[in-house]
Amino acid sequence: MAKILIVEDNALNIKLFCDLLAAHGHEPEAVTDSRNALDAARQFSPDLVITDIQLPHVSGLDLIRMIRKDDDLSNVPIMAVTAYSTAEDEERIRGAGAQAYVSKPISVVRFAETVDQLLKDSSEDGAVLDNPANDVADGPGPGEAGGEEEI
Repeated sequence: MAKILIVEDNALNIKLFCDLLAAHGHEPEAVTDSRNALDAARQFSPDLVITDIQLPHVSGLDLIRMIRKDDDLSNVPIMAVTAYSTAEDEERIRGAGAQAYVSKPISVVRFAETVDQLLKDSSEDGAVLDNPANDVADGPGPGEAGGEEEI
């Protein structure tokens, strides 16, 4: 079981993410106010952080950068969930320090697979940030071969 911090301001997304993660045996902890996310991460000591990018107060990009600068959290893998989906957006998100990003609307299967891959990579290699295998590809979308249900 992994401890997973979710930073998201949308109540429906929080419920979906928490339910999905709990159903896969993980311990989700949700933070709705991004101003409290870094302190929550320090207290919760997550194995993975999942953050929205479009957040009020502190953006997801700024939060990722703050986590990367924190001595105790710098090696925690981060997955960004965002409505942004251009190549430039992915470059910015990965440049801030996220190992993976999934664009909305997301596939339930893709979401779960990305979480599992990030946790696997993290447990196999203590230095998550230096491992190029952590670049989890965003697979086929809905309506494409291999695409799954969206949430």
